[in-house]
Amino acid sequence: MDQYIDFISNHYLLSFAFVVVAFLLIQDLIENTFSKVETLSPLLAVTRMNTKEVFVMDVRDPHDYLKGHIEGAENIPLDKIEEKLESLDAYKNTEVLLVCQTGTRITAASKTLVKAGFEKILSVKGGMQSWEDNKLPLKVSNKK
Repeated sequence: MDQYIDFISNHYLLSFAFVVVAFLLIQDLIENTFSKVETLSPLLAVTRMNTKEVFVMDVRDPHDYLKGHIEGAENIPLDKIEEKLESLDAYKNTEVLLVCQTGTRITAASKTLVKAGFEKILSVKGGMQSWEDNKLPLKVSNKK
């Protein structure tokens, strides 16, 4: 036991870094365990879309959506989700696949949907960037 105390006192920065990394790993593990959002790779998302009824919600800004989006995706920007909740009631018992550019907006969007009573929320890991990296098809809109 004295060796551990000596090590910690001699290498306090390394020990502190270890504690921080361990805390972050445990926090991530707990969040993933209790999360109501299932994260899928782009290829698994395509498989899910082909085998089950899935409503695809693109939470990017309209100009990004028009540049290229998943076929059949509805564009509901993150800041407009709460306004559109009433029109989305029909999808509460359907799997909702959330997609954004890199996956960062999905957390906020999923929290809003969970709070509104949506139970089956999926997300594309890495967002549209990952979708494009996997050379999956995009639909480009001509509207401006």
